[in-house]
Amino acid sequence: MSRARTARRIAAGAAYGGGGLGLLGVAAVGLVLAEVQFAKRTVGTGLPDPPRADGVYGSEFGGPELSPGPLRLGMLGDSTAAGLGVRRARQTPGALLASGLAAVAERPVELRNVALSGAMSDDLDRQVGLLLDGDAPAPDVCVIMIGANDVTRRMPPTQSVRLLTAAVRRLRLSGSEVVVGTCPDLGTIEPVYQPLRMLARRASRQLAAAQTIGVVALGGRTVSMGDLLGPEFAANPREMFGPDSYHPSAEGYATAAMAVLPTLCAALGLWPGSDRLDVSRDEDLLPVAEAASAAAGEAGTEVTPARGPWALLKHRRRRRVPESEPIGQPAEAAEPAEAGGTGAAAGRLGATGATGATGATGATGATDSTDDAPVSRP
Repeated sequence: MSRARTARRIAAGAAYGGGGLGLLGVAAVGLVLAEVQFAKRTVGTGLPDPPRADGVYGSEFGGPELSPGPLRLGMLGDSTAAGLGVRRARQTPGALLASGLAAVAERPVELRNVALSGAMSDDLDRQVGLLLDGDAPAPDVCVIMIGANDVTRRMPPTQSVRLLTAAVRRLRLSGSEVVVGTCPDLGTIEPVYQPLRMLARRASRQLAAAQTIGVVALGGRTVSMGDLLGPEFAANPREMFGPDSYHPSAEGYATAAMAVLPTLCAALGLWPGSDRLDVSRDEDLLPVAEAASAAAGEAGTEVTPARGPWALLKHRRRRRVPESEPIGQPAEAAEPAEAGGTGAAAGRLGATGATGATGATGATGATDSTDDAPVSRP
């Protein structure tokens, strides 16, 4: 059975009820997940809570009190969205995306990160409530990174997709644009060996494709996390992964942020003509399930809704992600963020920074500004 057919079946089960484990049988999945859990225990985490990065980024473009005010960015999901494994607020994916968005929009960005380490999709309803309940306006755009814990803790994929789409629906109804970083490729976890690595990869890619079908149907966009860190990990494991060899390092998070930032900006209309097809990049207009299946197998690929049952498969050029500290926190935040920076710092290239390694994420194109140029604002 093809990945597209399996993803359609999971997404349909999420929409209309039902269950099932997709292509993998119960015994095979149980064996894979037991091995993945063993790998996680073997590497160990022992990491402190991620630093709080809530606050306003891009102060050089004006203060929060100036009209039209800062763009509002919400981050939801699991430890990847929270930034587990780094020590500085500016190194978390939320801070990197807020800094990058501010630089492109030439406007301050207010970040609120409600992601929780260890979260599964059943925590998304609570996280959405934190962003939407109260007097504060809804975020202009939200980024969700979720799925790995659903797979390793054996949540049925139909339930996982149902919970994710419910969260996306609430955010979309509130007026927020939504970008989802789909389930990462668990076949890259060390030390999971063949043939279990192949089965883990298949299970996570099935979920990623099904997540895409559900999100695109609601007008959201997805970016495939896939094995985004796989090639870099193989070449530079000490740089790309943190001390637990499971969560990304600062360089790893920068690579992920580079993949998500162009889609985040496109969702807000900050790239002119950004949703046109570029055949030179092997972009295509495909049925949603086929686009979702293709994206699940190629990290960094975006799927965005088109007309009817069609979707755009996009391969956007990576962008430099500036790194800066938040200058303040929203009033409702519970803990102080790291202080220090007063604006966007000099751009950095994430995974290509110190080593110059290119990898499979297209980072070498980050300095090329000939296409997908950001909107210039007076």
